[in-house]
Amino acid sequence: MPEIVMRKRLVTVEEIFHEGGPPAAAPLRRAAVLAVVKNPYAGRYVEDIVPFMDDLKPFGLSMAKALIDVLGGDAGAVEGYGKGAIVGAAGELEHGALWHVPGGYAMRELLGDAKAIVPSAKKVGGPGTRLDVPITHVNASYVRSHFDAMEVGVPDGPRADEIVFVLVMTTGPRIHARVGGLKAAEIKGEDGLR
Repeated sequence: MPEIVMRKRLVTVEEIFHEGGPPAAAPLRRAAVLAVVKNPYAGRYVEDIVPFMDDLKPFGLSMAKALIDVLGGDAGAVEGYGKGAIVGAAGELEHGALWHVPGGYAMRELLGDAKAIVPSAKKVGGPGTRLDVPITHVNASYVRSHFDAMEVGVPDGPRADEIVFVLVMTTGPRIHARVGGLKAAEIKGEDGLR
């Protein structure tokens, strides 16, 4: 099985106090962890790439834990999440899809078996490529106040033979969210949607 070779990891935290309206009682915190790893399939087509996905599972758990830690260590304070991947030019989009299970299930597990699907985005690009990682509420995808995105990227990555794997977590809704719809307090928790 391929070995995970990480070149670097970036962790970033945003604190949003207002978006032009009154300051929030507590700022929204959005955090992202990005890991730049060697793509074991770069430059060639490999039919069976699932073994690398399996190898990434503990890696996903360590990245999710790092996010929870940077947001204060309380998994119960996390209300939103998302994931993504940027594949270097010698790879293919499907290599980014390897992150669906290791990244998504890791966050869901560490957040107490969160119910909602973890939204994702992926693309192929070179160093400095930016990615908008979509975010939804951890337990109900239809909670409009938590529809968000966090732009991420690595100045010198991914190189052609690398993949940038990304996880994002937030501590609440968008600042000044007021477009109606299902509220977090109304979540039934039956299906990950409502």
